Amino acid sequence: MRVMVIGSGGREHALTYAVAKSPRVDEVLCVPGNAGTASIGQNIEVKAADPDGLAVLARQRGVDLTIVGPEAPLCAGIVDRFEAEGLRVFGPSKAAARIEGDKAYAKRLMKLAHVPTAEGRVFERYKNARDYVATRDTGVVVKAAGLAAGKGVSVCEDPADGLLALERIMVDRVFGDAGDTVVVEELLKGQELSVFALVEGCTIYVLETVQDHKPIGDGDTGPNTGGMGAYSPAPIATPDMMAVVERDILVPIVDAMRNDDAPYHGLLYVGLMLTAAGPKVLEFNCRFGDPETQPILMRLQSDLIDLLEAVVDGRLADAEVHWSPRPAVCVVMASEGYPGKYESGKVIEGLDHVAAMKDVYVFHAGTRRIENVTVTSGGRVLGVTALGDDIADAKRRAYEAVEAIHFQNAYYRRDIADKAIPTDG
Repeated sequence: MRVMVIGSGGREHALTYAVAKSPRVDEVLCVPGNAGTASIGQNIEVKAADPDGLAVLARQRGVDLTIVGPEAPLCAGIVDRFEAEGLRVFGPSKAAARIEGDKAYAKRLMKLAHVPTAEGRVFERYKNARDYVATRDTGVVVKAAGLAAGKGVSVCEDPADGLLALERIMVDRVFGDAGDTVVVEELLKGQELSVFALVEGCTIYVLETVQDHKPIGDGDTGPNTGGMGAYSPAPIATPDMMAVVERDILVPIVDAMRNDDAPYHGLLYVGLMLTAAGPKVLEFNCRFGDPETQPILMRLQSDLIDLLEAVVDGRLADAEVHWSPRPAVCVVMASEGYPGKYESGKVIEGLDHVAAMKDVYVFHAGTRRIENVTVTSGGRVLGVTALGDDIADAKRRAYEAVEAIHFQNAYYRRDIADKAIPTDG
């Protein structure tokens, strides 16, 4: 069969990597892809934001299944467009993707479904939001309600920083229309956890657990990013806790979406804060997370195509999933300056050396090929991922590979997975 993966980041390289391992797949098209996907499939220069062009391409090339990676085309209705053409596609409808595309809507839906989440308020006027934050004496989280490429959330320990975040979003409009509405929440304390679930109607299958590292700096310091690394499994996600997550969060929100004429079919991502009062939802996403997808798919032993088609064809309840017991750690190598301004076009060296390392795979994110040379083209550049006998071993292998890769002004955190590694005493 012929499969098309839409997107150009590390998540899409990981999806392409897993899809290409299926004995059922003859060819993978990556649209537009990156330097890493080009080594597995065929990159095609059609923009992910062009659903009409993508539908034409899928029909012309006889694509049997399309997998949509990023949130923007999902929220724009690419699944509806494909299904109207009779094309098979994995991902939620436009109505269901609103769970990520409109944080104000997600907040209202969580309240209706009694899903545990941070206390918060929604504002459409800057003055009202400013006046509210000015009365707070504890930390706040300020979120642009629309899509902001993973950068629209400001975690503010001091309410004064919340006022600055509001000004950037609603007055300076750094995220454009995505900041027309904001959500202001209480600042929750605890460890974060990412939960991935395949959802098909009323059927929910929770994938292996994974923990992301959002802040740019070691020790979870500095501004939030799209993610600086991840590891799977996450020991903090005990079976009892995951049972609570499924009962109190996943089942109610899936039911609420179905009752709201937005039944969910696809991958539902739940970002959680594990507070002293139990797990609370930070956000829902309508697609695979990045960089969490990289270590999860390194551990997947089942055929990814079988799983995704089980969702598309309505037979997820019959699916069988097998995982490697070995943990995986992903370390993101970024361009210095990210998540702010950074330079691109830096030559990447050492990839061939790392390709020969056992149990290591380099997932490309912000890369492209120029005259047979791989160069940087984004803030997050590579997701260096390794399997190990335990978390500590996987971390050691990942960082050994990271240290063998070089590009000018490379930056990475040095403490990915430390939360999961036991310490003496």
